[in-house]
Amino acid sequence: MKLTILRMTPAVDEPNPSLSLRTRALALWAECDPALKAQGTRALWADRDRHPLHPQQPFDGALTAAPSPGRPDRPALVPPKDVPSRTPFTVEGRAALLHAIAHIEFNAINLALDALWRFDAMPAPFYLDWLSVASEEAHHFSLLREHLQGLGYDYGDFDAHDGLWLMTQRTSSDVVARMALVPRTLEARGLDATPPLQAKFERAGDHRAVEILGVILRDEIGHVAIGNRWYRWLCERDELDPVAHEALLAQRHQAPRLRAPFNFEARRAAGFTDEEMAALR
Repeated sequence: MKLTILRMTPAVDEPNPSLSLRTRALALWAECDPALKAQGTRALWADRDRHPLHPQQPFDGALTAAPSPGRPDRPALVPPKDVPSRTPFTVEGRAALLHAIAHIEFNAINLALDALWRFDAMPAPFYLDWLSVASEEAHHFSLLREHLQGLGYDYGDFDAHDGLWLMTQRTSSDVVARMALVPRTLEARGLDATPPLQAKFERAGDHRAVEILGVILRDEIGHVAIGNRWYRWLCERDELDPVAHEALLAQRHQAPRLRAPFNFEARRAAGFTDEEMAALR
């Protein structure tokens, strides 16, 4: 199986029962058109019972080493320090903030699809969990893009950075590190960041943005909980101490240091333990 062939496979078409869920996830991961990626991901979740889970042949080594998913030519990707901060009190500034969140959600679709197709020998619920996450991230992206278009802009109109994907590449060969450092570390930051963003949009009078962020926060608690559950399952399988091993992985893969404020209520709902939250304090 070649990645170039999969890039030619339409992401949105009549379900083909001969293709496995993981093969379809890889095709969607490689899809460059954001609308097709989002639409196809949600369709795959809806049609999940019509596909076998695993491909007939394992993905070859060259394919599983694929570094980056499909993405459009725009937005231009720049270093994080080169993405300017924006005020929500102008239409352009509000659109830029929404664009930054939409870019995170677009990357989150790819993150979930990546976990689904990349890691072999996991229990079936692992793959279904990450397909459900990918579908919800696709819904978030679509909501944000629709609101962005209502302001006269579109996804790609502002520069963005790719910091979230860097950690995905660093953990591409280690499912334990992926669960520890992407959903539990980077994505969990969304639990902390969303309430202050809602307050900004509320002050700017953008009630639709506040509503969309409420949907995202609700769903992201569940996504982080899935990361917590599978990280702990893996640690138990491999006889690892979850707290000590996460600290080791954070150092090994140069994870960013977490800083306050923290949304302890949302983190508790997502399954972080008292010990883990005490360490944050």
